Amino acid sequence: MADAVPVSTVARSARPERVVLAVLLAATAALYLLGLDRSGYANAFYAAAAQAGSVSWKAFFYGSSDAASSITVDKPPASLWLMALSVRVFGLSPWSILVPEALTGVASVAVLRATVRRTSGPAAALVAGAVLALTPVAALVFRFDNPDALLVLLTVAAAWTLLRAVDDGRTRWLLATGVLLGLGFLTKQLQVFLVVPALAVTYLVAGPVRLRRRLGQLVAGGVALLLAAGWWVAVVSLVPAADRPWVGGSPDNSVLGLTFGYNGLDRLLGHGRAAGAGAFSGLAGAGGAAGPLRLLTGENGAQIAWLLPTALVLGVAAVVLRGRAPRTDPQRAAHLLWLVWALTGTAVFSLMSGAFHEYYTVALAPAVGALVGGAGVALWRERTRGWVRAVLALVVLGTAGWSWVLLGRSASFVPPLRWTVLVVAVLVVLGFAGARWLPRRAPAVLAVGAVLVGLAGPGAYAVETADTPHAGSTPTAGPALGPARTGDGFGARSGGQGPASVPAQVVAELADGAGAYTWVAATVGSDEAAGYQLATGDPVMPLGGFSGSDPSPTLAQFQAEVAAGRIHYFVSGGLSGLVAALGGAGRPSGQISAWVSSRFTAHTVDGVSVYDLTAPTG
Repeated sequence: MADAVPVSTVARSARPERVVLAVLLAATAALYLLGLDRSGYANAFYAAAAQAGSVSWKAFFYGSSDAASSITVDKPPASLWLMALSVRVFGLSPWSILVPEALTGVASVAVLRATVRRTSGPAAALVAGAVLALTPVAALVFRFDNPDALLVLLTVAAAWTLLRAVDDGRTRWLLATGVLLGLGFLTKQLQVFLVVPALAVTYLVAGPVRLRRRLGQLVAGGVALLLAAGWWVAVVSLVPAADRPWVGGSPDNSVLGLTFGYNGLDRLLGHGRAAGAGAFSGLAGAGGAAGPLRLLTGENGAQIAWLLPTALVLGVAAVVLRGRAPRTDPQRAAHLLWLVWALTGTAVFSLMSGAFHEYYTVALAPAVGALVGGAGVALWRERTRGWVRAVLALVVLGTAGWSWVLLGRSASFVPPLRWTVLVVAVLVVLGFAGARWLPRRAPAVLAVGAVLVGLAGPGAYAVETADTPHAGSTPTAGPALGPARTGDGFGARSGGQGPASVPAQVVAELADGAGAYTWVAATVGSDEAAGYQLATGDPVMPLGGFSGSDPSPTLAQFQAEVAAGRIHYFVSGGLSGLVAALGGAGRPSGQISAWVSSRFTAHTVDGVSVYDLTAPTG
């Protein structure tokens, strides 16, 4: 029997890894936290809902846009719960809204590192974590208050539990995976299902128990998903409509209508209400045309595409490399999981013809990181094989060439970086060719050089993203490739009706006697209402939800609220005119605007038209 390895030796070997891990997480935290408040409330639409949830448990539960719960945001509330609890504890500020998002990003890097380490070792795990942390769209999303940050963490955690199930075949891991996916549904509905094919295929192929039991376990995981997501859907569906807010984004005031319509098939197929919402988003020029190259072109390339081709090539090569391994081989299972994840997400985002925004691609970042780290290190360990060396050389050159193209799209951004990446890539490839004549430590130097080739471009873009304020509903990472999106309420780097843009005189006007009213004001669109609500701290009724197109409230309902003295002011401007210009005069929000202008007299407060709804003209 061989002698056991001394505990002190194991501890000494683990110390460098712990130090590097600590550096990785500290650097990630610095990237995501430093200067976090420069974006203000970022997406005021969600920030206002978090503020509402911090003062009303009813608004908290439903994810209402306002504390009086007239209408919800157009997503389930899970991501809002984190922010609302933070605001409830620390008070309303950009920090209390955005710090939970940044910490979610640090946690995502940590969980991805732990997941990759189980099958590919510490070096692969640290590379995977670094790739995720430095992906530009991740640096954007984890400093922003959209739901995608929490969705990333939940899906990475689901990958961890699924691979644990591949290890030991215990049903509890499949149940945990289902629960995490259910929470993902409560974060961003059907988008969580982008990872389901990868998780299901991986366990079906590599689970260590018999096929019949594997199928039964996957069904059990599906039931856990339905229960984890369905309890909230059931409560909202069973509560009478009069006792809860309108489900924002739905045409029929139902969560299922929102799920399969606005946030489901409409986004995939480009018809119905999501297409209409996309018309507003299109004012910002977001998304790009659907097609197989969508993620490589325009703003999309700068978000996620730096290492996406590299990850796919490495993933395929790593699966081939493990071709003769047993069916339950954990390394091949991990490569398969991340590869199917990346392929599924790439296909859906490339071809969906409904409303699409560049930041959605953050869903691919964990798979890209895991493939570059896990599959890349797997190939590196087999570099003595001729075909593996050829793949590695082509990958390094291809990655450098693609970085050259992407960096060229913003040629004024650190011009020397293009040449540096290219020169280092050539040196690394030459080192591969002459490895037998190089010193013993040369392979480690070449490996570090290859990693630098891959991370230099996206890392620079990630730092630039963290250093740039972002606001509105369609943010993008990296240097602007064209004019910044401003002025229409859907801004990327600036713009939108944030609280800072609300004149102090308007705040004072709305605050006057606010305690006597359920809503201090009403205005068209949740994004417009959010700025006034965040500035005053009082509920503002968003007519028509996010884009002003929801049938809530109706003209009759609004008239009843005004007659009951529950709404003090109507604030015109912003989406009020935009809805009418785009043919929305026949919608309830357009009808309300017309009724207010015919029944009440506007007075101008620092350039803003305000109607006192307690003083009709006749």
